[in-house]
Amino acid sequence: MQPTLYQSDYYTWAREQADALREGRFDALDPEHLIEELEAMGARERRELANRLTVLLTHLLKWQFQPSGQGASWALTIRVQRMDIADLLNDEPGLTPEIPQAFDKAYRKARLLAARETGMEEATFPTQSPYTIEQTMADDYLPEGN
Repeated sequence: MQPTLYQSDYYTWAREQADALREGRFDALDPEHLIEELEAMGARERRELANRLTVLLTHLLKWQFQPSGQGASWALTIRVQRMDIADLLNDEPGLTPEIPQAFDKAYRKARLLAARETGMEEATFPTQSPYTIEQTMADDYLPEGN
């Protein structure tokens, strides 16, 4: 069986689909794959939110539980991640209702990463986030060291 253009040359397929939409040639569309790609785009945005939250939460944990490592680099990473998350939510406001679920997933990963990056036992870090979503996103919040 001959592979479809979608399977053999995604870039050309995507350009042709965009051209067909732009020109109103709806009979030339590949609805099955367009739906699949649109759903995948939404999933990528959710993963981006979760990944940024993971980095942010990892650094907040390190800041709190390894105060000897506190420095400009960690503070900068925290600030940049907050800015990037705010930009993402500004660009994609539909992600806002996804924050609680992404936050929970991100914290589980952040806990593991903080343990690995600090050399501390995983049990050192709380199983539930010690920070609220609001604290995590607040520009002026840094947890006090343990």
